[in-house]
Amino acid sequence: MTGTIITGATGFLGGAIARRLLKEGERVIALGRDRAKLEGLAEAGAETHALDLEANNPLPSMRVSGIIHCAALSSPWGQRAAFERANIAGTRRALLLALEAGAARFVHISSPSIYFRFADQEAVGEDMPLPQPANAYAATKAASEQLVLAVPELSPIILRPRGLYGPGDTALLPRLLRAATTRPLPLMRGGVAATDLTYIDDVADAALTALRAKTAPSQIYNVSGGQALPIRSVAERAGAKANMTIRWRKMPWPAVLAAARAAEAVCAALPGRPEPLVTSYSAGLFAFRQTLDISRIDRELSWQPRICFDEGLARTFAERTS
Repeated sequence: MTGTIITGATGFLGGAIARRLLKEGERVIALGRDRAKLEGLAEAGAETHALDLEANNPLPSMRVSGIIHCAALSSPWGQRAAFERANIAGTRRALLLALEAGAARFVHISSPSIYFRFADQEAVGEDMPLPQPANAYAATKAASEQLVLAVPELSPIILRPRGLYGPGDTALLPRLLRAATTRPLPLMRGGVAATDLTYIDDVADAALTALRAKTAPSQIYNVSGGQALPIRSVAERAGAKANMTIRWRKMPWPAVLAAARAAEAVCAALPGRPEPLVTSYSAGLFAFRQTLDISRIDRELSWQPRICFDEGLARTFAERTS
């Protein structure tokens, strides 16, 4: 019996993909650590396994046609060893599981954070030479990609989706709005900062497109909503939906970067390495234009985003208030 393994199925993206496959009548094997969310997926019809890919516990025995590897540790700050366990050792285990299960396709969810540098970057393509990693997350995601590409028998496809948001998101927009409730947001370099975000259903659709693609000549694909969105506009439009007034404070970028790096140095020396109020990476997101070129996935896999930011924002807050 064929089916699809979803690692990280109790996370934001993994859960969305699992629910989409279940709605289409597909067999889903959901792996994750959140037992309550696994129970919800089981009630929806998934086969579930409480599994930590970082550990050396036995892998479940099964036969499947494909695997979508969503499990990862995603954060701008943390212990390097924790990122290595989750994003490197975890990917090795997921590849082993795919090989043992006879999977014909391995879809790896990576991150465009590996492109990040402290400079404006417009329409970044997949073949851009990668800069020095901005943090441990970017470094370990880049390393995990190399592990995946080294197993050609799994016909791997790597996706780099930008800025996931939507109903159930606990990171991007909620984190932005929480910050805005406590202090003015920084307005640097004249407010030129911009990014492209991606509605969760579009990312799930891209993952399933990759899973089912007969061929994928380039193997690595950017995924985004296809709109260059000014950070100021994103914050203010989200704030309006949340009935919040977003405050801004003009700040010089060099001073913000220096303060962020000083805070990182202090926090790195403290027991437990607490996360600074602002990291240099997160400050950079508010300072620079960073957008993706998604023409390759359109050209080779015939995938395009369907949900614009206004529609995605309306859907996100409609579910929050219902």
